[in-house]
Amino acid sequence: VQLQASGGGSVQAGASLRLSCTVSGRTFTNYAVAWFRQAPGKERTFVIGVSSSGMSTRYAESVKGRFTISRDNAKNTVYVQMNDLKPEDSAVYYCADTRGMTGVPIVTAYYDDWGQGTQVTVSS
Repeated sequence: VQLQASGGGSVQAGASLRLSCTVSGRTFTNYAVAWFRQAPGKERTFVIGVSSSGMSTRYAESVKGRFTISRDNAKNTVYVQMNDLKPEDSAVYYCADTRGMTGVPIVTAYYDDWGQGTQVTVSS
């Protein structure tokens, strides 16, 4: 099983980035996928996620209206479009997946496997 995260970078405030998480070694449609982020010295926290069916999404309050998530089951990939980025969005972003949940958990312990992380840096 492998989750490959990509798409991070260094941008100015107000810019956009798109993160991708490609999953291999699984039946992709059985898994919900979420993104978490972790800034230096802080806990890893939930950002955004999509259910296995794609019918349900969940967002942290801090990213509502700015981030959207989608999944392409033909490509085994989940995308996060991040718009209007702010310096407080700076962190390492990790994707993770979980099976057997009807929705999108926000607790890290529910997730089975994790990608390697991709750095997002937003300067003011």
